[in-house]
Amino acid sequence: MRDWWQKKKTNTRKYKKRNDHYSFLDGLADILFWIPEILLLPFRLLFWIVRGFGRLFHDIFDIT
Repeated sequence: MRDWWQKKKTNTRKYKKRNDHYSFLDGLADILFWIPEILLLPFRLLFWIVRGFGRLFHDIFDIT
């Protein structure tokens, strides 16, 4: 049993070392994760800019 386990362990280690290919499914998953980020980024930037200017103007013209 021990010899079988050692052989199995060395085979899986070799497989993990050789399995560094970027597959089609990896690329598809990357694309699916990046699509929402790319679509929402301009709106986030606009929100941050407007919010920053709003805080700046509020701090400049704050009369309280």
